[in-house]
Amino acid sequence: MGEQFDLIVIGGGPGGYVAAIKGAQQGLRVALVEEGELGGTCLNRGCIPTKTLMHAAFLYQEMKEAAELGIYAEGLRYDLSALYQRKETVVQELREGVSGLLRANGIQCYEGRGYLSAADTVVLSGTEEVTLHASRILLAVGAKPQRPPIPGMELPGVLTSDEILHSPPTACQHLAILGGGVIGCELASVYGALGCEVTILEAAERILPLADREISQNLTMILKKRGVSIRTGCLVEEIKPRGDGLSLTGNDKTGVCTIACDHLLVSVGRKANCEGLWNPSLGIETASGGIVVNAQFETSVPGVFAIGDCVAGSQQLAHVASAQADHVVAGMMGKKPEKNLAYVPSCLYTNPEIAWVGLSADEAKKQGIEVKTSKYLMSGNGKSLLEGQERGFIKLVVDAKTETLLGAQLMCGRATELIAGITSAIACACKAEDLASVIYPHPSFSEGLGEALEDLFGGAVHVAPKRKRN
Repeated sequence: MGEQFDLIVIGGGPGGYVAAIKGAQQGLRVALVEEGELGGTCLNRGCIPTKTLMHAAFLYQEMKEAAELGIYAEGLRYDLSALYQRKETVVQELREGVSGLLRANGIQCYEGRGYLSAADTVVLSGTEEVTLHASRILLAVGAKPQRPPIPGMELPGVLTSDEILHSPPTACQHLAILGGGVIGCELASVYGALGCEVTILEAAERILPLADREISQNLTMILKKRGVSIRTGCLVEEIKPRGDGLSLTGNDKTGVCTIACDHLLVSVGRKANCEGLWNPSLGIETASGGIVVNAQFETSVPGVFAIGDCVAGSQQLAHVASAQADHVVAGMMGKKPEKNLAYVPSCLYTNPEIAWVGLSADEAKKQGIEVKTSKYLMSGNGKSLLEGQERGFIKLVVDAKTETLLGAQLMCGRATELIAGITSAIACACKAEDLASVIYPHPSFSEGLGEALEDLFGGAVHVAPKRKRN
């Protein structure tokens, strides 16, 4: 027979557990099925572990350079195992917090792999078979790292982000990173700050190929200044063992190239974790390995929904999955969603931080929108200078006719915090003039935003006047 629920959620990540809690808040009887640890990729193998290690690595880097501030550290060193133990402590505390929230909301949790045997039935595999029923089933199973079909990909020392964030690589003196996207650049920053030789191998013409070109160029210069080698237009074709390490052979702009390293981090994207998730006879539609959904996040099977990284074309961000959770549960209950899914901030936690939201100037022009732009260089910002921040800027894109804010690209201290307010302004169709009228505290990174806004109207104080053309 099996137990009956109003909603069954498969997957306990930032999409799944948020949806379960939102459902319980609406009075639904909810079951959550998770085969691994609560919190999903973000908490256990992604956002939180990476940023915990980044915090420690950047602190170490600052201490090495602290003599410039008049602070002298003798015998400075780090213990990589201790850094990873600290990471695990943070993860465990947050994981216990998620578990406590689920209990407090009366959600029944099941440990095991959920299998959708029918549109209203989930079977759990484990020590004993358990069957659950519900009129609504939500798939929030996330994604896992891809391993491209390169010979030698199975060799010891070839790691995915899941593996390198789980435990520290032993005797890592030279780390090669296949892929210069967000994951690759963040982990290059971590290991580079800890003194490891790092080489990024990116197939595209630049790292962060989906970001603003100027952001990509600036980060390239900063990483190179810090000793990270970057090879773009590089295609790795074979991996071979070499002594205690690896030898990578491929092609780049100069022709055939060979790179020696002791570990290779593969960060070329993630694929939906959908294998063996449902009965094939259900006919759930997929595309490029992900689940196809409509505007209400319902799959091709009525009553079965999907959100987060397992959805075809998803941005694969934790905050997107959580927002979609709110959206899908509200739709189930016939209510208006609280979250606006149209404007999603993207963030990198490098040093300096990077964030963007909305349209770039090029994207706006492609849509036929006439725009005005401004840019404030953060080298003139007092907070940036006193904290020793590297080169950075704030760029804004405004509709030339309505003067509403359309987009922003930031590369500066606290960019990942500043972007939240900017996202709100774009979602609310705020006019640049109104945003410029706000008083920004001094000294702060947010002053740079104020300067960029005032520059749109030619009133920025800390920006040199533009030369007038004859």
